[in-house]
Amino acid sequence: MQAQITSPVTELLNQHGYAFQIITIPLSEDKKPIRSLEELLTAQGLDPQSVVRSIVFKGENSGFCLLAVAASGRADWAKLRNHLGERKCRMAEYDEVPEATGYVVGAVPPIALPEGLKVLVDQSVQNYEAVMIGSGVLGYALKLSTNDLMTLMQDKVMDQFSKI
Repeated sequence: MQAQITSPVTELLNQHGYAFQIITIPLSEDKKPIRSLEELLTAQGLDPQSVVRSIVFKGENSGFCLLAVAASGRADWAKLRNHLGERKCRMAEYDEVPEATGYVVGAVPPIALPEGLKVLVDQSVQNYEAVMIGSGVLGYALKLSTNDLMTLMQDKVMDQFSKI
C-alpha cells in the first residue's frame, strides 16, 4: 500500500491534476534521510540520477536562492554569483533552510515555495522523462513527469548552473 501524505507540494500537484507517486525514504535513527538513497532507489527500479536536489544558498546582497539540479551536478558557483550579481555566495546553513523555504533539509521541493524565494533551474532537470523531488514531508519523495514539473517552473530562470 502506498503511503499517503499531504503537503503544499502534493496540494499543488493535485490542484493541477498532475499524477505523482509517493516514494518512502526510510529515516536513520537520528531522523535524517538515509545516506544510501541511490541503493534504495535502484532496488525499487528507479533512476537515482533523476533525483532533483533543491540546493539552498545565500547571496551576500540578494538573500536566499534555491537551485534545482538533477543527478550529481554540482553548483557552478561562479555562474550563480554572476547571474545574481553577487561577489559572494554560500550554502545556506542547516537551520537557515526552513527559514528560507518553509521545509526541513531532506524534504525541500523545487516548487510550492514561499513567494519571493528566487528559484534557478539547472538544465539537467530536463534530462529525464520522470524526476523525483522533495515532497515537503521528511521521509518521502515524489516521482512525477518532468514535463509537469517544468510546466510548474516555467517562470523560473533556466540555465546551465552546474558543473558536469
